[in-house]
Amino acid sequence: MLNQNLCQNHLQILKSFRTSLLWDQEYREGVEEDIFVSLLKILSKLQEELEDQGGQSVPLYIQLTAESFRAARNACVQSHRNQDLLRELGFIEVSLKILSLLLTQESSDSLSEPLGCGIQFLGNLSVGNQVCKDHIWQQTFPAILQRLLSVDVEKVVDFASMVLHNCLDEAKVEQLTQPQNLHLALRVMELCRTRPDQEWPLLIATKHFLKSSALVESMYTRMSPLERVTLLELLSAHLLEEDSESEECGIPPDVARFLACCFQKSCGAILTLACSSATSDEEARTVISLLDVLCELTSDRRRFMFLQKHPGLLQSTVELLQQVHALGKASKNVFSAAQNFSFSQSGDTTSSSPSVGFKAHLIRLIGNLCHSNISNQNKVRELKGIHLILNNCSLDSNNPFIRQWAIFAIRNLLEQNPENQQLVSGLELQGAADDSSLLDLGFQVEERDGTLLLKPVKKDS
Repeated sequence: MLNQNLCQNHLQILKSFRTSLLWDQEYREGVEEDIFVSLLKILSKLQEELEDQGGQSVPLYIQLTAESFRAARNACVQSHRNQDLLRELGFIEVSLKILSLLLTQESSDSLSEPLGCGIQFLGNLSVGNQVCKDHIWQQTFPAILQRLLSVDVEKVVDFASMVLHNCLDEAKVEQLTQPQNLHLALRVMELCRTRPDQEWPLLIATKHFLKSSALVESMYTRMSPLERVTLLELLSAHLLEEDSESEECGIPPDVARFLACCFQKSCGAILTLACSSATSDEEARTVISLLDVLCELTSDRRRFMFLQKHPGLLQSTVELLQQVHALGKASKNVFSAAQNFSFSQSGDTTSSSPSVGFKAHLIRLIGNLCHSNISNQNKVRELKGIHLILNNCSLDSNNPFIRQWAIFAIRNLLEQNPENQQLVSGLELQGAADDSSLLDLGFQVEERDGTLLLKPVKKDS
């Protein structure tokens, strides 16, 4: 092959080499160095041929390039020796030159094979080999990786995401936080949003990005509201999947603090949903997603319960619940309580609103922040939040499970807090209307030895 003009017969030679010597691990480990030297010379010869074509795709050269990459790819499988050998011979540099040439050619279906095989080779070369990972990163970051992740071929992007995932570590993620490199991280997050079925971008985000408070903050600041929702949904999903008792969550405390601040700054955007003339709900959706994440972070996760002391978070949440509740009472809008529990999509204009469940989640967050925290329990009482929660204990189709979250919040507000218990017990003295709210929550007031006690209602057998 090295001494002749490339022809169709050479394609079969490469296929035989790949299947006979490189398919089985025992044979792979025994391939001599000069064989790989010859394969590298073939790749270099193909590089020259592609350069001479001036951007025109020659089917034979494209096929030979793909087959050469397949051979190199197979040589690296479970072989640290071959990985090191191919790196030392210069396969990475030649392969990247060929990939760059292919990227400059006019897009066609035939190019997806050599591109995909070449990227797979880099991926296999990096598996379990830190020296190879660092070498590939040095040669591809950030420009080549960005180009590969932007190709309009799904499997090529998927393979490029695999290479990026294999190479990343804490130090490399730190490089992504630099302003000139942030576009690469944002591209990965865009893939998470536009191609949610691709596994590698999601793994990159959850296994690497979410563990860096600096990167999360940098990305969030540069993102559009829609992109922020994607990031926040990934955070929520990650929290739901992990063990709440585990200390290996990976999400740093500074991420929780940052998101709490973001919620406090932007939570007022949710109120625009009450206006039927609102042109966009993207900012409101971001607030909803922030609330979802905060609810998960404070759901009996000891490492994030410092959020109970986060300045102003509890007050902002109670005040937002007051505003949302008042808007729902003032006129019929997405925050008004509804009793439409049918499964029909017709007749209920609010069923598709992003505000569905928002009040229930506000109450959930208040309950979380007050769990075993006397100071926060007192703060909610001072803000008249206990009455507010009692007034939101009825069934509401716009807020599934709001009654259950209200019961949970009241339980946390009353636990070992005589002042709050006395306040709720005193509601019986104000008449049947207030007492019915307690009954809805499953409590009743009983006088014993001159003291009012709050007790759960006994259900009939």
